[in-house]
Amino acid sequence: MERKGKPIQSQFTRVNSLGYKFYRLAHLFAQALDERLASHNVTVGQFRMLLVLWEREDVTQAEIAHLLDVEQPTVASTLRRMERDGLITTTGDPSDRRRTRIVLTKRAHALRESLTWEAQSVNEVAVIGLSSDDTARLHSLLDHLTRALVESNRA
Repeated sequence: MERKGKPIQSQFTRVNSLGYKFYRLAHLFAQALDERLASHNVTVGQFRMLLVLWEREDVTQAEIAHLLDVEQPTVASTLRRMERDGLITTTGDPSDRRRTRIVLTKRAHALRESLTWEAQSVNEVAVIGLSSDDTARLHSLLDHLTRALVESNRA
């Protein structure tokens, strides 16, 4: 089987699997970030939701699930913990009483700078030794891979 004139490797192994390498890298990113966020009493899962809510506050659970491409039960349990931890409040949706709208608390707004600094620090550690051009190219390549897989899943 060929792809753009290049033969695909004949033997598939863990060490030459892009999927495995991305899994491992994502795990290492999450682990490093989790260690940094712990001092703020925030988990990586909560941070992901905070990133969405800092961009678009007053959204529904379904909207968060869609934006993060996460199952609604996962979002629901994380939001319950976030409410318990004083990061969000919930209000009824005036147009549909079955839906709940998610609103950030003052605590969550106050944590934004610290938490994003922690995440940026992890990103900077990961690219130590890469030039700014290499880092920009890496971003471009990751965007390309993401688009390719999204498009192939639509087909």
